[in-house]
Amino acid sequence: MPFASLKERLASKSYAVAFGEVVKINATVITARGLDVSISDMVKIVSNETTQEIVGMVTEIDGPTFFITPFSFVDGFRSGDKVFLDSTGMNIPIGDGLLGRVVDPFMRPIDNKGHIPNSKLSPIIKPPISAMKRGMIDEVFSVGVKSIDGLLTCGKGQKLGIFAGSGVGKSTLMGMIVRGAEAPIKVVALIGERGREIPEFIEKNLGGDLTNTVIIVATSDDSPLMRKYGAFAAMSVAEFFKDKGQDVLFIMDSVTRFAMAQREIGLALGEPPTSKGYPPSSLTLLPQLMERAGKEEGKGSITAFFTVLIEGDDMSDPIADQSRSILDGHIVLSREMTDFGIYPPVHILNSASRVMNDIITPEHFRAVLKFRRLYTLLKENETLIRIGAYTKGTDPELDEAIDKKEEMQNFISQGAMYSEAFSASSEALIEMMQA
Repeated sequence: MPFASLKERLASKSYAVAFGEVVKINATVITARGLDVSISDMVKIVSNETTQEIVGMVTEIDGPTFFITPFSFVDGFRSGDKVFLDSTGMNIPIGDGLLGRVVDPFMRPIDNKGHIPNSKLSPIIKPPISAMKRGMIDEVFSVGVKSIDGLLTCGKGQKLGIFAGSGVGKSTLMGMIVRGAEAPIKVVALIGERGREIPEFIEKNLGGDLTNTVIIVATSDDSPLMRKYGAFAAMSVAEFFKDKGQDVLFIMDSVTRFAMAQREIGLALGEPPTSKGYPPSSLTLLPQLMERAGKEEGKGSITAFFTVLIEGDDMSDPIADQSRSILDGHIVLSREMTDFGIYPPVHILNSASRVMNDIITPEHFRAVLKFRRLYTLLKENETLIRIGAYTKGTDPELDEAIDKKEEMQNFISQGAMYSEAFSASSEALIEMMQA
């Protein structure tokens, strides 16, 4: 009787592996049918001819037909190839073994240092920290850069943007922040950058030191989906360490390449282009990533720096504009200051930290206000001073600004390999403004 019952139960179920079939394929989208799928399901496409496999994601469903955006290139695949559901889904292996390593968005090592041990699966996509579970930003986060620590002080759990045109010095400033930041864990996401820049960034900007640092790489030659989810995967790594109660520095270069990847995906799926060709999904994707950073009660914090490439130095660029509205501060790099040989070229007057007032002393805050006022006076009267049309004694405050010009320029200038503690930067600023 038990054997007969077991036989009936086995006969009532199908144990064949379900698969679908590719019906149409182009460079960016694979159309398939024959599987019961949901949006964001992961699938494997297997070539009937070569048994080659690629992974993709279901990004659109139209009745029995579904559309897959591949994570890699589709050369060699054709109609009739099989499509299987991927049981791992949107999960990646994350663990302490990632520290000191360079990996791709799937956490596969690309640094020739062998297998990464002790990892557990974690979802790439997670909801942001609940608004009522966010901790107050009330502690200074020192980055070791005088102009930022002194004049644009950031706090633990703050989200800041670094806005700059091409060739102004974003990568150099990123390296200074990663080296000088007082954070036990550092997660660096290099999204959509040239492959040549990866070893250069590690050797030149970080001095080859990856202690307590994880670098997640999706280069410009990777597929749009790989670039898009590379950013989310990097944020998941930062969240793993934050949930263990640690303060994490997260730095991503660049948001613009991330948005461009979504632009390619959205346009391929038929989304309407809006400003500068970006579809609506590119703009809605930014807060989904950025709001995952922050400070969570009972856990650690993620202090995030997102670089934004300003095309043509235009701050009204849609990605720059949207990013500025989401972030808790912005650091603008000036091409003009680069031309004058001032590095890092942080444009103090165009930059702001929205939490600075809450985390520094009143004395420090007064020094910041006075510095900005004197610096503004110098900029407004620069032409008059240069042609000798200004007579000293006319304006006592401008006289003070002229007397302190060299001292102020020295304060905002800093060598790329030099780092200074927050206490030293703040004391130097207060002393300069009181003198």
